[in-house]
Amino acid sequence: MRSFIHSICLFFFCAFQLALCQLASNQRMTMIAISRQLELDTWNDTKEPNLCHWKGVTCNTPSNTSIISLSFWGFGLSNSTFLPMVCQIDSLQSLDFSNNFFESIPGEFFNSCGEINGLRSFNFSKNMLSGSLPAFQNFSGLESLDLSFNLLSGDIYSQLNELSALKSLNLSSNHFNGPVPSRLGKSKLLERLELSVNNFTGKIPSEIGEYRNLVMIDLSGNKINGTIPESVGNLINLEILILSSNQLSGAIPAGLLVITKLQRFSANQNMFVTLPSNISNSLKILDLSYNKITGTIPPEFLSPSSLQTVDLSYNMLNGPVPENMSSSLVRLRLGSNSLSGPIPAASFASLQNLMYLEFENNSFTGTIPPQIGSCRKLALLNLAQNKVNGTLPVDLLNLSQLQVLKLQLNKLGGEIPSQIGRLNMLSVLNISWNSLNGTIPSSIANCANLLVLNLQNNDLTGFIPDSIKNLNSLLELQLGKNKLHGRIPDMPSKLQISLNLSSNLFEGDIPKTLSGLNDLEVLDVSNNKFSGRVPDFLLGLSSLSELILSNNQLSGVLPNFSRHVVLYWSGNPELHYPEHISRETRKNRKSVAATIGITLSATVLAAVLVAIVFLLISRRFYKVNDEQLQTWEVLSPPRVIQGNLLTENRIHISNIDFTKAMEAVVSPANIELKTRFSTYYKAMMPSGASYYVKKLNWSDKIFQLGCHDKFEQELEVLGKLSNSNIMIPLAYVLTVDSAYLFYEFAPKGTLYDVLHGSLKNSLDWASRYSIVVGVAQGLVFLHGCSTSPILLLDLSSRSIVLKSLKEPQVGDIELCKVIDPSKSNGSLSTVAGSVGYIPPEYAYTMRVTMAGNVYSFGVVLLELLTGKAAVSEGTELAKWVLSNSARPNKLDHILDFNISRTSVVVRNQMLSVLKVALACVSVSPESRPKMKSVLRMILNAR
Repeated sequence: MRSFIHSICLFFFCAFQLALCQLASNQRMTMIAISRQLELDTWNDTKEPNLCHWKGVTCNTPSNTSIISLSFWGFGLSNSTFLPMVCQIDSLQSLDFSNNFFESIPGEFFNSCGEINGLRSFNFSKNMLSGSLPAFQNFSGLESLDLSFNLLSGDIYSQLNELSALKSLNLSSNHFNGPVPSRLGKSKLLERLELSVNNFTGKIPSEIGEYRNLVMIDLSGNKINGTIPESVGNLINLEILILSSNQLSGAIPAGLLVITKLQRFSANQNMFVTLPSNISNSLKILDLSYNKITGTIPPEFLSPSSLQTVDLSYNMLNGPVPENMSSSLVRLRLGSNSLSGPIPAASFASLQNLMYLEFENNSFTGTIPPQIGSCRKLALLNLAQNKVNGTLPVDLLNLSQLQVLKLQLNKLGGEIPSQIGRLNMLSVLNISWNSLNGTIPSSIANCANLLVLNLQNNDLTGFIPDSIKNLNSLLELQLGKNKLHGRIPDMPSKLQISLNLSSNLFEGDIPKTLSGLNDLEVLDVSNNKFSGRVPDFLLGLSSLSELILSNNQLSGVLPNFSRHVVLYWSGNPELHYPEHISRETRKNRKSVAATIGITLSATVLAAVLVAIVFLLISRRFYKVNDEQLQTWEVLSPPRVIQGNLLTENRIHISNIDFTKAMEAVVSPANIELKTRFSTYYKAMMPSGASYYVKKLNWSDKIFQLGCHDKFEQELEVLGKLSNSNIMIPLAYVLTVDSAYLFYEFAPKGTLYDVLHGSLKNSLDWASRYSIVVGVAQGLVFLHGCSTSPILLLDLSSRSIVLKSLKEPQVGDIELCKVIDPSKSNGSLSTVAGSVGYIPPEYAYTMRVTMAGNVYSFGVVLLELLTGKAAVSEGTELAKWVLSNSARPNKLDHILDFNISRTSVVVRNQMLSVLKVALACVSVSPESRPKMKSVLRMILNAR
């Protein structure tokens, strides 16, 4: 009986609680009406009667009687007619409509929601809102307003002044212009101000100093000029000040740098000419790179105890580096200045937190301080392009965390330390262009993570150690211009980028030990004493694109290499083409070979300078000419274990024939393109339609082969995407050892082909502009996917195909989904893309990001604007353009004259797009616009 009474009491208590915890009826009715209009699966009162459990809905706790927050983040909404209904919920404190597709906001919404006294936060970021900024007449309690990443334009004057409680304002990545707004809430309570990546002009208003509560200011990526106003020194609570990528000049006010709370000051990419004499003792991050700062570094400039990151690279500083440095330093970048004198030694013993030290491209003299070996956390040491002499100090071998060591283009002598293998974390070792002697230590094989080994242009003697074959991750080996001789041992089988044995003392036959390098692109054995015939096994190096045989003693008939292999073989008097090859072919080959010979050293140097991060997927695309293919054995089609259609397009469904496709992929004659991870075949279907069939190699562990279900799930998601500027998989086939993906065929090949290959100069400005817009639209789509952004591991002109000269498609979108970096036989954590397209910050972050994709897109833009390749004549295109863009009167010289001269209209449009490209390739990732803003700026350029 006692138990029964207890149960009855519990029942009535729960019923009483349920009655009390019911959402107010008017709010419930409003929410149900909104759900009916939006037809959201996650908002269904039948499936979930408790509306407080709906996605994005937050109620007051514990009573759950009213809604205090609504988040529509990433719902994929575009119709804004329902918005005024939301304002009927008068208990709202926060509204979040970010990451949708709204193009406008009804005026009624502002009138209604402005009456909600408790509304504190309003977020409409990452939409497609256009027009001018609305006037916020009410919203008296609003503390946070975020309209960033939209298409808003016009100037800002008094629209925000009535927001008396405003503490956070984010209007970044829009198209606002006119002067920087100074009326930002009449109560001047503002704490965070973000106006980056717009078109604000004029000076920073002195009135900004009246907002004494400001903690963070970001005005980067605008066109602001003049000086930093002295009134900024009044902002005693300021912690972050970002002014990067503007046109600011003059002196940095002393008052700014005595703010006791200031932790970050970034003003890179401006026109400042002097360093402040001192900096705040609280400052942690200082970035004044890419300015025009002259003079010397003040003696105590690097000494404040809190200082962690200093970047003064790409200025015109001279004189010595101060001895006194903060023991908190993590990153010190002083590269590309005119600094001189010895590298300071005394401070390094105390720099126990230092991870990145970059002094490259200066005029330092003396020896490498042994004390650097005390910086046990050092991951990157770059002293390249100086006048450093002496030997490599043995103390450097104490740097057990070192991943990148770049000492090239100095005056170093002596031997490579015999215990160099102690640096077993190294991924890049470049000590080329010095005067090192002795032999290559066999302990080098202990550097198991090496991706790039560059020892060229020294005085090294002796044999290549047999242990070199144990460098299983090695992708590039540069041994040219030494005095090496003897037997060439087996090479690492994964060599991909280049093997350079040129200008040594090797003799005899070209060794069979080179026959297993199936991934190798460039083989250079020139300027040796190799003799005998050119071996046929070189025909089997399926990835070879350049073969340099010049100035040896080779004889006989050249094997019949495919046209995609560029040969350079002059200086071998007894070597000649087969008689059956036409004179025209010989003429073309010699012409191409001569060009390659002239530019080869520059190309190799370019690869060296960017080798820190370009690595596993920089495989070049190339066309295969059917006429040059050998006769191949007829193979049986691979056995299909599963084949699924991903598309719902009836035309593709009726056209795609899995059996016919598998017959096509066994013939090399059908190869259209090749990349590091895949081979593209052209498959003709019985209907007459052509498709790309991309083969992914299951035998490579980096593909998630062990989990077919996950692979299929990822492809199912990608197959549901719909965008004309994306190569979307239409179907896939699984076989025992491979996976095959089907795509629409692109008859014009790659963008690289039409810009720099056989179809060069075939693109007028109208076509180039259409390609720019199409690629940008594709990237906006990928970055804005509602589930999660799709990032590209390798965006380049070689990964963009053309259905027509005005219809681009971005390819390889599935790589980020089907590659498993943890199973890479190299180091896929270092994958960043192709040579010349890699964002500079990748050396530190080792992450593929949206900002990195924007940088790569910027390089593609520059290719289309200049007609130059991403790397040409030993220089990265982005760096060349940035250096020339500092002189506004020289911008015309950057453009492809054959295109810009056609009309004044074309020239002006190209200059407008050039400004977009310069923003995209900003050295500072936070200064780069998001792709949605990039697309908007490109569209406005016309």
